[in-house]
Amino acid sequence: MQETRRLILEILRKRGQATVDDLVAALQEARGNITSVTVRHHLSILQSDELITAPQMRRKTVPGRPQHVYALTDKARGLFPNNYQTLAQNLLIEIQRQLPPDRVNVIMEGVAAQMTNDADIPPLPLPDRMGMVVQFLNDHGYEASWETSSDGFILHTRNCPYHVVAADQPALCDMDMRLVAGLLGIVPRRMRHMTQGDATCSYFIPSSTLILAP
Repeated sequence: MQETRRLILEILRKRGQATVDDLVAALQEARGNITSVTVRHHLSILQSDELITAPQMRRKTVPGRPQHVYALTDKARGLFPNNYQTLAQNLLIEIQRQLPPDRVNVIMEGVAAQMTNDADIPPLPLPDRMGMVVQFLNDHGYEASWETSSDGFILHTRNCPYHVVAADQPALCDMDMRLVAGLLGIVPRRMRHMTQGDATCSYFIPSSTLILAP
């Protein structure tokens, strides 16, 4: 990322929100001379990249023109280091330590079912449904796509949102299978698996069994 825009994101991360004047002052302290016109140009790019929020009005406590403040979006916060992977891994390890395997399985089924319900995909014909499934998966970090084959459909996911955890936790891969099945309305056959060294996790849905769940 361009250096000035990276610094703007860092300033917003530390402050929570800032005006153009705030950013100009902070950038001048860090890098020397910079104008408000330049800062607004970078803010426009960051906003188009969905990394900062639309400007919100903040009224001054003293007389003067109101100013607009900017803040980071959730997408931008994801660019900074976080501890989600460690937290998820430790939670799953503790669940497995405290509960028998059948209870862990019930919990993972519940998580997949909740995500399926959140997707709220209507019972459309599968070719129409595939696009909605891919969109939901992409919104959740899976980098999904789909294609037709001679005897059905193939769904690909090229990113595992919890790859650091999944390598040692096959329960998460089982949850993914349940999620994909719930979204599709049919249980697919896994063709490729990233934890086994494949470039994707890929699922085959034969055209002869296109029966959607109610």
